[in-house]
Amino acid sequence: MKVKILSRNPDDYVRETKNDIQRVPRNYDPVLHPFEVPREYTRALNATKLERVFAKPFVASLDGHGDGVHCMAKQFKSLSTIISGACNGEIKVWNLMNRQCIRTVQAHTGFVRGLCSRFCGTSFFSVGDDKTIKQWKMEGPSFEEQEEPIHTILGKTVYTGIDHHWKDSVFATCGQQVDVWDEQRSSPIRSFTWSVDSINSIKFNPIETYLLASCASDRNIALYDIRQATPLKKVIMDLRTNAICWNPLEAFIFTGANEDYNLYTFDMRYLDSPVMVHMDHVSAVLDVDYSPTGKEFVSASFDKSIRIFPTDKGHSREVYHTKRMQHVMCIKWSADNKYILCGSDEMNIRLWKANASEKLGVGTESPQVQKARFCAIGLREEEAYCCCGKIVIL
Repeated sequence: MKVKILSRNPDDYVRETKNDIQRVPRNYDPVLHPFEVPREYTRALNATKLERVFAKPFVASLDGHGDGVHCMAKQFKSLSTIISGACNGEIKVWNLMNRQCIRTVQAHTGFVRGLCSRFCGTSFFSVGDDKTIKQWKMEGPSFEEQEEPIHTILGKTVYTGIDHHWKDSVFATCGQQVDVWDEQRSSPIRSFTWSVDSINSIKFNPIETYLLASCASDRNIALYDIRQATPLKKVIMDLRTNAICWNPLEAFIFTGANEDYNLYTFDMRYLDSPVMVHMDHVSAVLDVDYSPTGKEFVSASFDKSIRIFPTDKGHSREVYHTKRMQHVMCIKWSADNKYILCGSDEMNIRLWKANASEKLGVGTESPQVQKARFCAIGLREEEAYCCCGKIVIL
């Protein structure tokens, strides 16, 4: 009779360096491991959290302005070009790829109140405290200190905002009233008044391009159709709305940045109540801009932070802040949906990732980061090693 027995060499189950740890064969019977699923779930959750822990959303800082950055505008035909206006009347054109200022223009006396790019990308417009509207070439000499604008319009009052039509050679300004201008004329083709004090911001609808929205210091948000002679609708808020922005994919939806620390998303067909109230800021919200997908928007606040909100959620998914960053005056979401630009009081323009943990380039992890990652997912150091920046599990 032949009897089979298990034969093991004890030396195969002892660590080579130290003989203090014995290897124990493991029984994989699920009955003996009732907490296996919760344990693996905890490890997977920790591994997911590490992407957030080691995220680096800050990309770059654009220095060069001599005063606080008050407004910004995107260039329609170039992803790498941004225009910024400061409180000292200076306008700078930036190349985001090289992170350099490629052009500087002393445009106005006093604040640059508003900037907008022409829909074809060949020129841009600016308004300032000197009651002028100026049109500038997008491509201009960088070495000339005193560059002359293409066209200058002298108004009767201070203009506080400007926006260009998405298809036609028409732009709109706001101040004591809303004026609609043709690029070929030096007087407005249409003006709208609705017994308001001063209008802060004005925006064309990117889908229904004849629609305008404005917000004023007397707490109202007004809607206009530039084909008609009178305004369409008006909603009065509890506190003043500082800025307004249309959803680029849903024609009826717009969001206002309010003084009461909140943002309000409205459907222009039903202005009785907002569709969603977005909270989390702890001071007045100064600017807002939608992502190209229309699913999220970013807000700039007096509380020295910027927040990213999903359009259907009441709370932000992300908050960005640095120690040096002061009151954030203006905000823009890049047209490729990857970056966010903000301009603040301390003369800086900052470039952020829209998704904080997204890997935008090839990079390697430091040994400290690797060790923390191993510990979080429950691996010992001898069970894994790093080769060319990639983690290999033994």
